[in-house]
Amino acid sequence: MVKVLVIAWGAALLAGCGVDTTTAAATAAAIKKQELEQGQKTMEQVQQKIGESMQQVQQSTQRAADN
Repeated sequence: MVKVLVIAWGAALLAGCGVDTTTAAATAAAIKKQELEQGQKTMEQVQQKIGESMQQVQQSTQRAADN
């Protein structure tokens, strides 16, 4: 009887560790996804600012050529 209880206790401990590992992996994946999304937003903002800067340079160049 004691042997069965020890085996059951050990199995419960191992099952609990698996749940913790799975939860940690899911949390890490969610954090990575959030970081990726934030990185994409930042890249889009930078590209937009670069585009705006290029337009300003073109306008300045055009004005200088017209004068």
